[in-house]
Amino acid sequence: MTEPVWGPVHRDIVDLLADHPADVPAVVDHLTKLQDLLVRLPPLEASCPLADFNRLYLTITESVLNGLYDDRFADPVFLSRLDVEFAARYFDAMRLWTDSSPGTPKAWACLFQRMRGPDARPLPSAAAGVNAHINFDLPFALVTTFDSLESEPVDGTDQHRDYLRINDIFADKIPGLRRGYLERWQLLIDMLNGDIDDWYQGELVEYTRDVAWRNAQKIWRCRHDPAAHECERARLDETAAALGRLLLSPLGAFLQ
Repeated sequence: MTEPVWGPVHRDIVDLLADHPADVPAVVDHLTKLQDLLVRLPPLEASCPLADFNRLYLTITESVLNGLYDDRFADPVFLSRLDVEFAARYFDAMRLWTDSSPGTPKAWACLFQRMRGPDARPLPSAAAGVNAHINFDLPFALVTTFDSLESEPVDGTDQHRDYLRINDIFADKIPGLRRGYLERWQLLIDMLNGDIDDWYQGELVEYTRDVAWRNAQKIWRCRHDPAAHECERARLDETAAALGRLLLSPLGAFLQ
């Protein structure tokens, strides 16, 4: 008999994924419950590669929610909808993997495959999840968001400025999160490097999210052309998957 994909927490994860979060508080609730389940998943348990990413994602989403509560965004309807659409793609990828579907995005499959080992270091695991979510999921989440709001991805709009404000959340939260993934000897090197690692990773997130915006604009223009849309989907999936495999490789662990 084949062991369930999610081991002893399989039924709980299936039940959690059966519900689609309708707003940002529900997304935070889903991510919180999912984190509690993932850290119980053997054989890696607390060092589960997906849990390493999910913890980061939960922290960023909580900050977005706080920003919405504090009226920091010019178009909260847009940002709320984007957050829900963005999370839906992550949960959908998990749902497909749960069903052993060949439709599971390759960008996510390379991380899901590490759930039963060999163990992957926490920082590359989190980075591989961020890679899949931003380089693959985000452009399509933007397109579905703009389509549902009958708007479009245009530079310089309130929506674009709010989108860029998320970079500030990453810049604020990533340094502490990154250090939480490091071992003691790595923390010493990090201290010797000063702020250079924080600056570099902030610049990388900003660049990557800008590329996602540009890809969303490209997909937007071909959204009514199924062949062109599928071509873009396959291209972004292959590119993100290749980068994900590199991040999870021994070279990726060394570069940590």
